[in-house]
Amino acid sequence: MKSLYRRYRPVRLDEVVGQKQVTKPLISALEQNRISHAYLFVGPRGCGKTSVARILAHEINGFKYEIEDDYIDIVEIDGASNRGIDNVRELREKAAIAPTAGKYKVYIIDEIHMLTKEAFNALLKTLEEPPSHVVFIMATTDVYKVPITITSRAQTFTFKLADDKTMFDFLKSVVQKEKIPIDDEALRIIVKRGGGSFRDSLSLLDQISTLSDQKITSALVLEALGLPQDEAIQELLAAYVSQNVAQVSDCLKNLLNSGVKAETIADEIIRTIIASPQPKLMPLLAKLPEVKAPYAEAKILVALIEPTATPISPVAPTVKESRPITSVAKEPEAVAPTTKKPEPATPPNKKNPAPASSPVVSDFDWQGYLDKVQALSDAVYSQLLKTQHEFDGAVLHIYPVKRIVRTILTRENNKKILFSAISNNVKITIHEISDSPTSEKKDETIAKISDIMGGEVINDGGTSPF
Repeated sequence: MKSLYRRYRPVRLDEVVGQKQVTKPLISALEQNRISHAYLFVGPRGCGKTSVARILAHEINGFKYEIEDDYIDIVEIDGASNRGIDNVRELREKAAIAPTAGKYKVYIIDEIHMLTKEAFNALLKTLEEPPSHVVFIMATTDVYKVPITITSRAQTFTFKLADDKTMFDFLKSVVQKEKIPIDDEALRIIVKRGGGSFRDSLSLLDQISTLSDQKITSALVLEALGLPQDEAIQELLAAYVSQNVAQVSDCLKNLLNSGVKAETIADEIIRTIIASPQPKLMPLLAKLPEVKAPYAEAKILVALIEPTATPISPVAPTVKESRPITSVAKEPEAVAPTTKKPEPATPPNKKNPAPASSPVVSDFDWQGYLDKVQALSDAVYSQLLKTQHEFDGAVLHIYPVKRIVRTILTRENNKKILFSAISNNVKITIHEISDSPTSEKKDETIAKISDIMGGEVINDGGTSPF
């Protein structure tokens, strides 16, 4: 038995659904016998470009279109696998031969954008002076990759994906004809997952139609496709917007434990945001496309939690005289008082953005110190931006906001950089995380990742541990 997609594939231009902006002018041109030597069909995958190209090729020649037919005067070429200049030269040679049965020899070139530069140049020669009996129908998803010398010599038609109502009405007519027992909510899920593609939507419906002889419900469809329910996605996004880290983690755990893949969750969130954009959700659109193996579960958790982390207060702790000092480099025998420098009155420039904290004592040029460190090492400089600091007149106290930051800064080569950028008579102490007033917060993002992944995940100080 044929698949639904093949059974309900249109065979005439007037049967094509949802592309009137293309079919109407083509039908009119055929009625007036005004045939162009080149057509360019542009649009996303699954919107019907190839189907319409085949129908047009048959109607140009007055052939009856059957899905399995094979007319020698209609030649289909895959641009992705026949992209070289030799392939196009062969095409030109055969195009010179007159058609056998029809009035025109029609070449359908799919994925035309895949041709090489040399192949395009060879094709251009034919388009500039085409044989009167040759018609080219080219299709592409990426028209910007097609040289303008080609597009300017063809009639361009833009295809679009079907809107939800058009697709729902079409699928509804199919299920009625096929007597498929499915409710409307389940059908709407298929519409949503089909993404406006008739091919994808019919393929999904074909798959779902075999699930049960009884009524096919939305719950059954969600389970079969491994999709989260809308309510679960909405609950997850609500937790994200309210910056409820614990709730985000719980919602995500529930979805993952129910068998929904992290990539599918990310895809559903993206679809939801695009359908109803909100400013607070926009940061997710930049991160969720990266949710893929390896560690897809951890990546989606980072995307959902990292933007909600509580900003670290710039207030540094009060330095106690009894606090032990651990120098990161060899200390001089005698420590001379430092020369006081006024704090810059102007804000940091774009090259040196503001660090995680501002100097608490005004007699230390923190920004100047950052500039010197950056000149020696961008990597160490980037880690200093994730610290708090305090200067007590003789010692620069550095308080990393994350354990990994301290680990990086206390490496021997990095300690040498820190010390070489400061005056010889100033000591440096890099404190433990527990000394910071924000130590109770610690790294919530990585802690949550550890919980959900069942082990420790270390962040190297970047925006993502992966």
